[in-house]
Amino acid sequence: MSQDTEVDMKEVELNELEPEKQPMNAASGAAVAPVMAGGAEKNGLVKNKVADDEAEVAAKFTGLSKEELLKVASSPGWVRTRWALLLLFWLGWLGMLAGAVVIIVRAPRCRELPAQSWWHKGALYRIGDLQAFLGSNAGNLAGLNERVDYLSSLKVKGLVLGPIHKNLKDDVSGTNLEQIDPTLGSKEDFDSLLQSARKKSIRVILDLTPNYRGQNSWFHPSQIDTVTTKVKNALSFWLQAGVDGFQVRDVENLANASAFLAEWQNITKNFSEDRLLIAGTESSNIQHILSLLEFAKDLLVTSSYLSDPNLSGERVKFLVTQYLNLTDSRWCSWSLSQARLLTSSVPAYLLRLYQLLLFTLPGTPVFSYGDEIGLQAADVLGQPMKAPFMLWDESSFNTSGSISSNMSVKDQSEDPGSVLTLFRRLSDYRGKERSLLHGDFHTLSSGPSLFSYIRQWDQNERFLVVLNFGDMGQPARLGASSLPASASLPARVDLLLSTQTGREEGASLELEHLKLEPHEGLLLRFPYVP
Repeated sequence: MSQDTEVDMKEVELNELEPEKQPMNAASGAAVAPVMAGGAEKNGLVKNKVADDEAEVAAKFTGLSKEELLKVASSPGWVRTRWALLLLFWLGWLGMLAGAVVIIVRAPRCRELPAQSWWHKGALYRIGDLQAFLGSNAGNLAGLNERVDYLSSLKVKGLVLGPIHKNLKDDVSGTNLEQIDPTLGSKEDFDSLLQSARKKSIRVILDLTPNYRGQNSWFHPSQIDTVTTKVKNALSFWLQAGVDGFQVRDVENLANASAFLAEWQNITKNFSEDRLLIAGTESSNIQHILSLLEFAKDLLVTSSYLSDPNLSGERVKFLVTQYLNLTDSRWCSWSLSQARLLTSSVPAYLLRLYQLLLFTLPGTPVFSYGDEIGLQAADVLGQPMKAPFMLWDESSFNTSGSISSNMSVKDQSEDPGSVLTLFRRLSDYRGKERSLLHGDFHTLSSGPSLFSYIRQWDQNERFLVVLNFGDMGQPARLGASSLPASASLPARVDLLLSTQTGREEGASLELEHLKLEPHEGLLLRFPYVP
């Protein structure tokens, strides 16, 4: 075989290979031009071949011309298709719009939130005796300023302070309601306290009971004109100083008290609607209390209305519902006295129960210093029954008398099961849950030793309170027959807290089989169901 024949055969074999397997310098006589003289490589010839292929592809896929596209788009089939798609689009859009309207119309409307002042949003905390609260070595306004953080930890909204004005016992001329007793501090100390309290969102209410060191808080009846004039002048003075409200006590000893209270409240409201007036009385008579409320709008009254230590669940239910009905469901306050400790009105084993009661009733709960730890007037020997020293830590136990453990603020702050921990938790719930802030109040039927009720607001989480005032364990036996259509009892509820240890918080409880221990109170919650 000649040399030329061998070359032709090799080119045939190369042409039979797949294009990607052919060497870049391989070429056949049919596909490429003759080899350049001198044996030059043929890579450039491959590039020419690729370019020719691309030109062929471009020539094959030129697409439709404008005239052709217009002709197709104008065909009857495409016109019908476009109209059908457009109609489907608008029908779908209108359907979604109609569905949204139906959902909005049928959805339950939210109730308008009521207007609330600061005293509607949490508890008030009374400090009547600075030296008893702080200790004899620090019993002044400067010392109280250092305890503002503690008050903030209690989640209280207002501090009821004093009286702290200059008062010579039973001496009208020696009593100045506009001057701070020098033994308690100065006006500058008071201003500093106001600023510290505001930073913690705590309002300051000043007690202006005139003759607080004397036998009659309002002096002799023949001096009433002079005394009431002093009170009016003091109201204006302290309002200008930045005080958020006032308290006067023992108003049962003030002749024509309702008229004076109405006049004094007008002074505070004319200055600002955000100012509060509190009237305290030792009376538990409902008619006397109603007479104080007769002419004064938004007046809060603290009294001994609920102070009977032998109250049963049924009796508490009667007193609460009577008070709410007779006051036409106006905003009220709840306390066991105008100034005393809770433990001076109820036995210590009912203290937690009453804390739960006062924090969950519709209105403003009012406490005295020491109520949060269960302070008792007879805790420490040698201390006055009227104003026992606050037990801050071990240093407060300055007598040789025996003191039970876990009584001080320090000890109870470290104990998750203490009275102080319970107080703080209840105060926190009271200030942030709408159903407890301003929710509706509905009582339930239950056993003779029990008092139970529901607090609910619109579509928010609802609360069930069950209190056992009896000395024996009792099944709840809750009845909902008296509830309105907007309220109902579920089959199961979640346990938020108990006043006694031993229950698992967060546990789901079946109401049909719910039983309470002696003197136990339960705070239960359940969701809104449309």
